Amino acid sequence: MNFTALKSKVDKYLQVKQNTHDYRDQWAAETKELITSTLQKIIDETAIDAEIEIKDSVENLEVIVFNLGRIKSGIREKLDADESRSVVRNNGMLVYQQLFNGKIVVLLVQPFLEGYGEPQQPKSLEIVRPSELNEGFIVRHVEEFLKELVAWEDYDDDQPSGKPPIGFATSYASDEEV
Repeated sequence: MNFTALKSKVDKYLQVKQNTHDYRDQWAAETKELITSTLQKIIDETAIDAEIEIKDSVENLEVIVFNLGRIKSGIREKLDADESRSVVRNNGMLVYQQLFNGKIVVLLVQPFLEGYGEPQQPKSLEIVRPSELNEGFIVRHVEEFLKELVAWEDYDDDQPSGKPPIGFATSYASDEEV
């Protein structure tokens, strides 16, 4: 019996297991510090009101959160004639989380109003190996995060959809026919 194909699969499996070990070592030795120091530089240079939270209660499943915090939204819910309650707004987060295999998933958590609808599922920006992550990637992640926040803050449905209008007072005639 020829075990060549099976041997190749075993070699691949052993390499992937070693990669997980290497990725975890790299997180501890370099990547965690790279992420936190780059995010701190972004806070210092831009004066964005954010906090860096490190959640490390589970070894090799650590999380670094670039958190914009919670505030009163400016919306107040009337409870009765003379009482009201402020609606709290979560401003969004950018999350770097170690996966079970040592790679890092980068997630974007949209802002949401507590008690009004369900928060959206986090959006996965990408999954990277620790060796692939650098300061430029982190800056790009924050830029994408801010782009999403601006879109959320400035939401309206008046933006052109790129689809042709349909309905009353629309014409299917070309410009030449008119």
